[in-house]
Parts: sequence; structure tokens; C-alpha cells
Amino acid sequence: MSSHIPLSLRGRAAKVGLVALPLGIAGSLIALPLTAQAASPDAVISEVYGGGGNSGAPLTHDFVELGNAGNGSFDLSGWSVQYLSGSPSASTKWQVTPLTGAIPAGGTYLIQEAKGTAGDAALPTPDATGTISMSATSGTIALVHSTTALTCLTAEDCAADGSIKDLAGFGTAVVREGNPATGAGNTTSVSRDAAFTDTDDNSADFTGSAPSPRNSTGEGSGDPSPSPTPSPTDTAPGSLRVHDIQGTTRVSPHNGESVTNVPGVVTGVRSTGTKGYWIQDPDADANPATSEALFVYTGSATPVVKVGDLVLVSAKVSEYCPGGQSGGAQSVTELTNPKAVVLSSGNPLPEAEAVDSTTLPDAYAPQVQDGSIESLELTPDKYALDWLESREGMLVQIGDSRVVGASNAYNETWITTKPQQNPSYRGGTVLTGYADPNSGRLLVTSLTGDKLQANVGDTLTGTTSGPLDYSNYGGYSVQATKLGKTVSGGLTPDVAKPGKADELSVATYNVENLAPSDPQRKFDRLAQAVVKNLATPDILSLEEIQDNSGATDDGTVAADKTVAKFVDAIKAAGGPAYDWRSIDPVNDQDGGQPGGNIRIVYLFNPERVTFVDRPGGDSATGVQAVAEGKKGVRLSVSPGRINPTSSAWKSSRKPLVGEFTFRGEQVFVVANHFNSKGGDQPTHGVFQPPTLSSEVQRTAQAKEVNAFVSDLLSKDKKAKVVVLGDLNDYQFSKPLATLTSGEILTDLINALPANERYSYVYDGNSQTLDHILVSPNIKKPSYEVVHINAEFYDQMSDHDPQVVRFK
Repeated sequence: MSSHIPLSLRGRAAKVGLVALPLGIAGSLIALPLTAQAASPDAVISEVYGGGGNSGAPLTHDFVELGNAGNGSFDLSGWSVQYLSGSPSASTKWQVTPLTGAIPAGGTYLIQEAKGTAGDAALPTPDATGTISMSATSGTIALVHSTTALTCLTAEDCAADGSIKDLAGFGTAVVREGNPATGAGNTTSVSRDAAFTDTDDNSADFTGSAPSPRNSTGEGSGDPSPSPTPSPTDTAPGSLRVHDIQGTTRVSPHNGESVTNVPGVVTGVRSTGTKGYWIQDPDADANPATSEALFVYTGSATPVVKVGDLVLVSAKVSEYCPGGQSGGAQSVTELTNPKAVVLSSGNPLPEAEAVDSTTLPDAYAPQVQDGSIESLELTPDKYALDWLESREGMLVQIGDSRVVGASNAYNETWITTKPQQNPSYRGGTVLTGYADPNSGRLLVTSLTGDKLQANVGDTLTGTTSGPLDYSNYGGYSVQATKLGKTVSGGLTPDVAKPGKADELSVATYNVENLAPSDPQRKFDRLAQAVVKNLATPDILSLEEIQDNSGATDDGTVAADKTVAKFVDAIKAAGGPAYDWRSIDPVNDQDGGQPGGNIRIVYLFNPERVTFVDRPGGDSATGVQAVAEGKKGVRLSVSPGRINPTSSAWKSSRKPLVGEFTFRGEQVFVVANHFNSKGGDQPTHGVFQPPTLSSEVQRTAQAKEVNAFVSDLLSKDKKAKVVVLGDLNDYQFSKPLATLTSGEILTDLINALPANERYSYVYDGNSQTLDHILVSPNIKKPSYEVVHINAEFYDQMSDHDPQVVRFK
């Protein structure tokens, strides 16, 4: 999977995948540890009704309503509501309903659950739909920053689960905050007051009354703050224009206020995913720091306006923070719960502003050490992020632009507006350091329905234009209502040089969650890569091999079927009959896709090398370097894991160490898959420089590997050691400096020219996450990164493999 953020949940519309966002939720249940369910300043469970469809019920469905007491929209991407019966047993399971979209500032969000056989009326249009059949009188609802089912069955255990933001226990519920709420039944729900008061005591916060479900557009009963609605004859613009609402910082000076008759021309409409439309005021002010456009968020309702409509919008001003405020993303100034009047149609659109090397500054963002740039005055003439923020929502356009990030399944393609900025030798843009994230990168998302199939090095020709949007996944993007054409740059997959007979070849390849259930095509293409592109290496470290049941979380940990299917595909592709070694992890302890139990596997060609088996290596036993007197050094177990009980490896893969012989000589291979970058603040966010919180664990992991290799070399300084794998960090990072400390290892990526130092492409940056390092006694290694995936839209993995050859 992507080592930055696994397959994204983008915007407010969930797409299949995982999210690695910082949770950081602290709080308490009565006198329990301060770890979860604190009184919330924003999202809470506001109403619960389990009597839907029961005898005498006023409604046909059960429902859960969420409320937002904050001044900004609350992003629900990657969140869920979960239900537990009031008196759970050891076998009781939480039931899960995944969520998409957002809770408007000061508004609500409606989740429809199971339908009964009775009931008088349907719910208002729900924002999300599940199938949970809830008890009318007793149970627990949890608001969870995950879509994985909870496992806690007591109030104490749930208090310690940092993924839980809020709990609502009612009736005789065992799991609750404080005492359970009372008053729930077939004809009554339990609900908070209109202010969404949260004191962490369900009995005090919820009262029983007639159910009053309300969705994110305000449809339903009990709307505490309906937006002002202009009458058909009220066609005079209000006192505020768009640039007044946007202001000169990243947050609107009118955040949280209701506004009336804001004029603008509709410049783009989004009818799927995050539904809404953009309006732009054709009568711009003279201040370059104020944007003239806004996104109007219509919630679950499909917009009825058209491009070219001149509208007056009355709504509430809101700051929507994609990914949640704790993730560090910038916020988007929006109008929510809107009421619009169309004055005329077919109006000309404002002229799109060009984004190119002459308009976009080279400097990326202002720096506020340990602080946020959110309230800083925008200086669009100095910083690229400020320039883009000052055009938030406005029509922009690009001309002929080189593709630096291949098209993906979400119809997104990265281009560069600065073609001379750190170009790679194959047409991408190379990340050279933290201080230079390449300000010319820009994401293009097609709203036209056309599907781009662009590779790195291709050119998006002609004019591409549309409103400028912002998302936690990639930052600023052109929501293209007009899309250019792709001209091929002729990029072809690399083919490694074949090794000589007296050279040992060792490779690493992250095969992205390979499981037996994957289509045969994936196995065949990966196998072709091993045989053709990697020239059948003697030893191959595979990262992200899943267990035999794939992502099904059923307790399976063995991966012999996965490996056998891959080995068979390699043989069918003309490769050798590889043998293999690995160690099964403890179930659900090594991170990665839940249930997948990813691990590292060695493939090796027994016609060329011998694996030295030493029994005793298992998931909990650490490998040691054992001095052999004048004979050198050996491993205590082979294969073995490096200090697997160390906290450095918590919820992360443990390195696999193997002892091999080639032509009578000993070679030690240390294969790794370090902790991912999930949880780091985004490069394009409000914290500049961003905090790289995940680096702490990778640094600890690097220290463990460095200590093992140092110990091995202290017992035999002539030992040949290859350390390799997906280290999930850059060659200039602290973890890599820690790994090579004491000059015990050389990172071979640094031997390549600067424009070739990459194995992965993320957000349009070609960067190094995979590495091969060698000990001093390996002389004159021949090393290649083999580019076959990361730059191509039809990739079989998101990583490129690499190989080293030496005598």
C-alpha cells in the first residue's frame, strides 16, 4: 500500500481504502484514565432511536443523529458509528456503519439504520445508511475514528480506546459515559439539547422525547438555526461580497455567521462525492490576498444550479477542514445549509487566472516554528501556498504541462507548473529535501467525466481549467471543467542488467498487499517483473505479503498459499523455482491492512544460493550474532527477527534476518518494512514546517537494526551484510542517518545522480522510500532502481523494486 497514506478516503465522499490520520483524542469516563471520550467541542452523538418500525413507532427506521457544536465542518471520512447491545457477552461483536461527508458547523448529520415492519413515516433523506437493528430500550452507540469494529466490551476498556470520540449508552447499557441515558422506547429517542451539551454523563446529557431526526441540509424537525431564505422579490445583493467572507487569512473573518444574498456566478458543479457548487464574484476587489470565490456545500442534496447561473446565496459561513483539524490540513471557507435564488442563466464566467512558472512563487510556505500559519496575513507574492489560498475556489487554468504523478483510480493527475524544478531523468519532479517540496506541483481532478491515463513524463496539452479546490489528499487541485489532452512522453519500464555468473544479486520489492484473492493478472505481472525487469535476482526480499485469507480478519497468519501462488507464477513466466523463508507474525500485531498480517518473505534461487537454516526463530524470539572464533560469525537462528518484543516494532513489521551462502561465502541479509508515514502533518497544511510524528518510531526501528548490524560486524568486520527494504523514509531523513550511524552501512541511493534518487511517487514528488544498504566489505556494488510501477497509471504496486549485484 501507499506508504504515506494508504488508499485514500478523499474529501467527504469515502472511497474504498484506509486512512492513517492522527487520532490524538484524550478525555475520561468519570474517574477513568484520560484516554478517550472527552467533552467534545465539535462532533457528538446527538440523538439515538432504536424503535424504528416497532409497534406504535412514529418512524419506520432506527437512526443515529450526529451534531457539531464547532464553528467548522467536521469531516467524517474514515469514521463510523458502531452499535453494541446493552448487555454484551464475550462473543458479542460491535456492528459498524461507515460514514462519509461531514457534519456542518452547528448542524447535524443523519444515519439511517434498520427498518422494521411497522412505523408511520420515513426518515428525512439520510446522509449515511446502515443495516444495524438496534434495541429500542438498551444499547450503546459509539462515534469512532475508524471503520474497524471495536473490541472493547466494558466502559473501562472503551475509555482506553483512543479511536472512540463519543459514546451514548442508554437503558441498561454496560458501556456508557457516566450513567446510561433513560427514556428510550418504541415512541421515544434519547437526544441532547440544541447546543449539543456534552458533560461526559449520558444520563445528564440525554433525555427521552419524541424522535426528531435532522440531516445535514436541515431537512427534518427541530432545526435550531435555519438559514435565512431570500424571497423571490428580494433580489438585492447583501452587505457582504465573497471577498469579504474570504478575508486575507486562511480563516474567514465571518466564520460561523449567517449571511444573506451573497452574489456570484456559478463556475462549477460537483454532483457526486462532496456535492455542491462554486460561485465567483465577477466584481473583484483590488486586494490580491482575497479570493473572489467560494464553495457552496449542499450536503446530500444534488445541486440544482447550472454553470453560468447568477445566484444570490443565503447560508452559514463555515470552515471545512478535510481530514479533521487535528490532521493539520488547511480549512476551506464554505457556505453551508444554503438557500439560493437564480437571477439569470447563461452568464459569461470570470476569466480564469493562469497558474504557471511566472505567477506561482518558488518559495513554498511561510515558516512558523511549532506554530500554525492559519491566522497569518496572506502574502501571495512570496509563497506558493499563500498564492493558491488567495485563489481558493476561483477559476484557474494551466497550459501545456508535464505530468509528474501518474493518473490514479480517482481520476487525479499531478502536473508541474515549473518544468525546470528538480526534474528527474524520466520526467518527474524529484524531492531533494524537506525545505524544497517543489512548489510547482499541482493536482488536476477531472469533473468532465473524461478519464486520463497519463504516465510521468507525458504532457497535458492545451488548456485545462476549473475552480481551485483544496483537500487533505494532495492539497490544492484544479477541479477541471475543461480538460486538455494527453500526449505520451514515451516512458517505458526499466529492465535491470543481468548479473554475471560470479555476482550475487539481491533485490527488494514491495508488492502492495499481495493476497491469494488478488486476480491472477497481478501475480502474473509481478512475476514478469521478477523474471524480466529484475533479471531473476538470487535473493529477493518481498514486503507486504498477506496471509492466506488476505484482509479477512479471521485469525489466519500463515502465508504459504500466497507465496506458493507467486512462486508458481514466476516459474510460469520462465523464472527459477524459488524457495522461500519467512516467519509468521502474531495475529493483528504487525500493522498494515487490518486482517492482512503483512510480513516480509525471502525468495531465493536454490540453484545459486543456499539458505542456512538454524531452528528456533519465531515471532517472539530475537536473532543474535554469535561469534565463531576465527571462523567469524553466525546467526543464532535463521531466519530470525530483530528484537521482536521491542516497543520500536509496535503495530509494525519486524525485520527478517537470514544467513545465506553463495559460492562458499557467507552473506547476511536484513530485510525491513519500517513504520509508515501515517499521522504526519501534510506538507501543504497549516503547520509549517509540518511535524513528522511517525519519524519517531522509524528512528527507533533504525536504531534497533543499526545495533544488530554493529554487533554482527564487531564479531566479524569482514562480514558481508545487505540491509534492504521499504524503510518508508528519505535518504536525507533522521531514520536513515540513524541506520547508517557509525559508517557501518552505505545507502546506495546516494551513489546515483540526484535526478535518479527515487523509488516512489507521492503527490507528484519522486522520492526515495525503498533502500539497499551494504556493509564496508561489499566492494564495488552495482546498484539500480528499476522503475516499473510508480510512474505508470497501470501500476501493479506503488513501489519500484531495486537490485544490487556484487562479487
